[in-house]
Amino acid sequence: MPIKPTRRPVVSRETGRPSDERAPGAVGPGQAPARRSAAAAAGDRRAAETGRPAHDERRPVRGGPRPEGRAPAAPRGPAGESRHGPSAGTGRAGPRPDHRPHAASPVLAADRPAGLYLSCAAGVEPLLAAEAQRILGPGLLVTESRGGIDIHPAGQSARAEDTRAALIDAAMRLNLESRLAQRVLWRVASRVYRHEDDIYVLGRAVNWSDWITPRHTLRVDVTSRRSTLRSLNFAALRIKDAVCDDLRERFGERPDVDTRHPDLSLVLYMDDLEATLYVDTSGEALFKRGWREDTGEAPLKETLAAAMLAAAGWQGRPEDGALLDPCCGAGTIPIEAAQIACDIAPGLQRRFAFERLLPFRAHLGAWQALKQAARARQHEPRVPIYAGDVSFRMTDFATRNAERAGVRHAIEFKTADALQRPVPCERGVLMFNPPYGERIDTKGSVRDAYQARQAGDRDGPSSPGVRAGREQFEGDEEAATFFQRLSSHWKKHYTGWTAWILSPDMKLPGAMRLKESRRVVLFNGPIECRLFRFDLVAGSLKPRGPSPDASPAEPPSDGA
Repeated sequence: MPIKPTRRPVVSRETGRPSDERAPGAVGPGQAPARRSAAAAAGDRRAAETGRPAHDERRPVRGGPRPEGRAPAAPRGPAGESRHGPSAGTGRAGPRPDHRPHAASPVLAADRPAGLYLSCAAGVEPLLAAEAQRILGPGLLVTESRGGIDIHPAGQSARAEDTRAALIDAAMRLNLESRLAQRVLWRVASRVYRHEDDIYVLGRAVNWSDWITPRHTLRVDVTSRRSTLRSLNFAALRIKDAVCDDLRERFGERPDVDTRHPDLSLVLYMDDLEATLYVDTSGEALFKRGWREDTGEAPLKETLAAAMLAAAGWQGRPEDGALLDPCCGAGTIPIEAAQIACDIAPGLQRRFAFERLLPFRAHLGAWQALKQAARARQHEPRVPIYAGDVSFRMTDFATRNAERAGVRHAIEFKTADALQRPVPCERGVLMFNPPYGERIDTKGSVRDAYQARQAGDRDGPSSPGVRAGREQFEGDEEAATFFQRLSSHWKKHYTGWTAWILSPDMKLPGAMRLKESRRVVLFNGPIECRLFRFDLVAGSLKPRGPSPDASPAEPPSDGA
């Protein structure tokens, strides 16, 4: 017997309630009106005199009456407004219209003070927290969370104006200076939710005239983790309606939606209990530094390259030694390293969304001063940086990208085979991101990808019916041969160097017949990887064990 699908309720545009749900006090067919208390009657008289709804009436909770002992009205804030009213620093003025929907009772509120959230790749949270603390100093608190870090004022007794000014300054500095963050988000509202009406109330909790005007455009993105709502698109629509309704009531017109280049980009995050609304101050993701135009296949993101350098502790100091990337591809790792060595801020060559938002207009002079100070502190590199690729085409791509990034003078490019490249100096760091998984070509072997790069055809089309996966990489005998030859070359010619290799293959140390001294968990998009460290010393290769498929015991890892 087929299962009848659940009927999706139709939500009224005027009330925000499902059409089959009656408003408070409505009487159904054949029902007698309920007896009203004296307080409720007095509330009706006050509503008729003032034109505002009586605040002691709330719509009953779905599924049952209001539990006893719960206050019917929302908790009042310091300014005497409802907790699902404005948040600190975004106060609302004027009466609320009669057609605005009320939250279910008991009031579902989980308001948190305004703050910043910086998202990052999994495994990078400790590195990002240390970077943010270095950029901001001791004035703000930095705490790690899942997939990012939270930043909020250190003192809860500070005035709302001082808190807002501190967050504005922090948002500008982090967008300009952070190499590891993906976005800088400003938390404007949060609350516990049960259904779409609570999402609309969440959007109405902000005075949007403080952020944009009706001449601006907006966009709403939704991310979720175990959300109980049926449709995330409908949740985004409710936030959009809340913003447009707020501005229409204030100015008589509403902003337009622009999904490509909006002035105000909102991010709604929902878990199974709480919904949080953010303003995206970055615009485009921060890994887009503004210099990349020439790319190969599946280029490494700049934020991941910076995370590799941060995990290795390489900061371009004389004691860190030289850096060599023998398979640089489009040059992401050496360019990021050169900008670190020259102290070039990563956000100097791009624009940010906060430059078009109203709260930042009074601070644009300070923003220009920050950029000028960042330009003034640049200096020549104190260590040499070497890079190259077996493909002339990719070396040319990397050279042009380095010119646009302003670090061509800091990198020595050379087209050479990684298996034959001579050592450039006595001591240094090898930073290596070999092709793997989705980065290898149609036949699913590192050998074929390597040969394609030798032929200069690194961007060749891939077969739609073949998915080169992690299992293929781990089981490829040709890949094992390549890494054995590579480790043999390093042990003969790069004694005293330290090699860092990013790979999803947990058996890579066995394939290279080297013992790793450290492994760091990093994610290259959805691919879980390990950043292996090998301290290269002179000596013969380790003998191969009786079972080549046996996995070596994994030592304690950083972040695993």
